[in-house]
Amino acid sequence: MLKVEGLNAWYDTSHVVQGLEFEVRAGEIVTLMGRNGAGKTTTLKTLMGLLGKRSGRVLFDGQDIGPQPAHARYHLGLAYVPEDRRIVPGLSVRENLRLGLIAGKHRHTERDRFAEIAQTFPRLAERMDQDGTSMSGGEQQMLAIARALMSKPRMILLDEPSEGIMPLLVHEMFELFQRLKRDGTTILLVEQNVERALQISDRAYIVDQGRIVHQGDAQALLDDREIQERYCAV
Repeated sequence: MLKVEGLNAWYDTSHVVQGLEFEVRAGEIVTLMGRNGAGKTTTLKTLMGLLGKRSGRVLFDGQDIGPQPAHARYHLGLAYVPEDRRIVPGLSVRENLRLGLIAGKHRHTERDRFAEIAQTFPRLAERMDQDGTSMSGGEQQMLAIARALMSKPRMILLDEPSEGIMPLLVHEMFELFQRLKRDGTTILLVEQNVERALQISDRAYIVDQGRIVHQGDAQALLDDREIQERYCAV
């Protein structure tokens, strides 16, 4: 579904992502692992078209989407949940969710989408009229994920979804990711909770200083403590 060839990205003169090559097949959960500053978040932003200075090819279903802006990638079925969540202050949960439909092809199915989101995220269903930024960190993360799902994306990019969230909600969140996979959504996950991420993933790539330095089956990497300590220990 997603194939990355020779991906490079810069912040000003800093060459952060250096020739990355990897793929995510339809129906998979794939994790990008690595220490803070390894280039994982920059990779997701580049895949979504949010960084201007970049090179290489990003193929989505065989189509080179590299020249396309973020909103065009969104229309193709690629969604992104950033690390900082981007919940809009002053807007209710319902209004934040509606933002996921404004530019989407599912505007005409708004009622159905809200019904599905309410079933998937019962905590949000109870808080539809509450200011989105007044909720707990875990609930805001759920809202950010729900907003991305409003357009029924075929693939979702998740950046550190468990950061700063209580363990109970982390457990619920990873169960949700498994349900999304069963329902046909492909996931590319960046996550510091390496053990939990590998438990639900099919495959994983390790990023170090902007390069892929190791890849393999998720279970094999879960069992390889030496590799985890070398490249993923904080």
